[in-house]
Amino acid sequence: MKSEVTTVWKGDMAFTANVSGHEIIMDSAEGDGGHDIGARPKPLLLAALTGCTGMDVVSILKKMREPLTWFNMKVEAEGREEHPKKYTSFSLVYQFKKSDGLNPDNVLKACTLSQEKYCGVSAMLKDTAPLDWRIEYV
Repeated sequence: MKSEVTTVWKGDMAFTANVSGHEIIMDSAEGDGGHDIGARPKPLLLAALTGCTGMDVVSILKKMREPLTWFNMKVEAEGREEHPKKYTSFSLVYQFKKSDGLNPDNVLKACTLSQEKYCGVSAMLKDTAPLDWRIEYV
């Protein structure tokens, strides 16, 4: 399976990436030569992580006929101060609404399946740094 993204320089530090027909603008902060008109590239990795695993979890819970009405994720990444300023660890929190009446065993199973079998972004990131995750009911 082949994937391709086309990225075009827009001047200064701004770039536009075409991802499957969808435009993503990337830029740096004004103090770094940009104009802050788009997302920073590294945090987009975190968005890819939450999007990938989130789609897995929703799909699995839907197949289990769980009454999902609200679902949120947060991810924090620790990084190095020196170059290359790469992430050194990831901490992911899956959040579900306590009042939804979800079966906690099915929620755990869905999140575990995503992390251990389905989420390609998690698998790639785990090859570079530790990734821990947990479930919260709010």
